[in-house]
Parts: sequence; C-alpha cells; structure tokens
Amino acid sequence: MRFGDFAELTLAFSGRAARAAAALAFLALFAAPAAAEAPTTTPPATEAAPPATPDASPAAPESAAPDATVPEPDQKAAPGAPGVPGDATAETVEVTAKPVALLVGDAEWAEGFKSILAALDKAQEAVKTAGLKQAGPPFAVFLSTDDTSFHFEAMVPIEAKPDGKTELTGGVKIGDSPAGKAIKFLHRGAYDDIDSTYDLITAYLDEKGLDSKNLFIEEYLTPTRESDDAGLEADIYVFLK
Repeated sequence: MRFGDFAELTLAFSGRAARAAAALAFLALFAAPAAAEAPTTTPPATEAAPPATPDASPAAPESAAPDATVPEPDQKAAPGAPGVPGDATAETVEVTAKPVALLVGDAEWAEGFKSILAALDKAQEAVKTAGLKQAGPPFAVFLSTDDTSFHFEAMVPIEAKPDGKTELTGGVKIGDSPAGKAIKFLHRGAYDDIDSTYDLITAYLDEKGLDSKNLFIEEYLTPTRESDDAGLEADIYVFLK
C-alpha cells in the first residue's frame, strides 16, 4: 500500500488490516458492471382470433390520452452516503494555522471519545475564564497512535492570542493548529462507527495513490456528548506528504 504511515492509524481503529480489504471490496461494488439482463423468451403461439362477422358493430374508439408532460429525470448527482468518502465527499484543501487554546492528552481507544470531550471541555472552560472568544468548532489533533492508545491535542480555536500569555488555567496552552495540504472527508453518524469511515479513507487513499502523514484532525461540528449518538457530524482532515 502506498499511503504510508496512515495504515498505522487505521489499524488502531480497526484492529486488523482485513477491514481495509473489506472496504476496498465495498468501494468496488460502486464500480461493478450492471448485472446482465435476463434472456428473453418467445411467448407461445396463440390461436388466431376468428374474423369479425359483417354485421359486427365497430369497436368504439378509445379516448385520446391526455397531453401530459413527462418530467425530466433529476440529473443532479446524489450526495455521498453518510460516512462514505468518495470523489463527491473528499476535498483537497490547504489548511491554514489558527490560534488555539490546546490541551495535550493521552487516551486508550476504548475511552477515546470521552477523553477527547473531557479535554475539550477543559480547554473551553479555560478560554471563557480568560475572557477569550471561541472562533469555531473544537477539534482533536491526533499525533501518534498504537494498537491500544493515542496521543492527541484537544484544540479550541480563538479569535486572537492574548497579549503576554502562553498558558491559561488548568494546563491549557496557547498555540497554533497544524497547517498544510490535506484531504477533507466527512463522517456522519455515531462516533462508535468512525472506525469504518477510517477504513474507507484508507482504501480511498490507496486507490488514489496518495501518501499521508501520521497526522489527522477530527473537527466536531455538532455538540454530541454520547459516542452512540447518530446525529454526530465530524469532518476529518488527513494531511498529505
């Protein structure tokens, strides 16, 4: 595979490389040729209808069909399915650095979402206490992973860095978010299912021949508190080499 260190990230989510192979098979379904049409069969011959008698009354003409206009089919492409990255839902972007309040953390995958939310809550509280203004949705930056845990930074974007301050209360620091070329994917659905989205992302990068860094961002667009909340919306930024 040519996506480099990103395989390490997805293995941490899926636990085994077979899920990525399954994702490739899933994507291949969309490119599979349509099933061959069933062969037509010739209907059995029927007896000819007897000729009409001379005094038979002519059949009444059928009434003309109303002049209805058949609507044109909708040519607009259907949006990609939630959580399924594809050409319609994958966008190459240039991510710019933002001033942020950040808190460094480590967590195990089993409690990952709770750990991220707790760190973001702490960072947001420090921002309010300092009288700073949040300037967008919070996000988590994943810096390194292994089979059981990950190292991350919970970040809250702020309008501007406070003068003369590099750290807020509770160990929250002032810094900058990552910058660089990335591909933006979407995840729509429970966080418990996000590993499947990462498997599909891995397959997408491999199919396109893209090399990624061991660095990605999850930006949480909805104030979801439970990992099984199907209303979660998150954008995933995968940074490219």
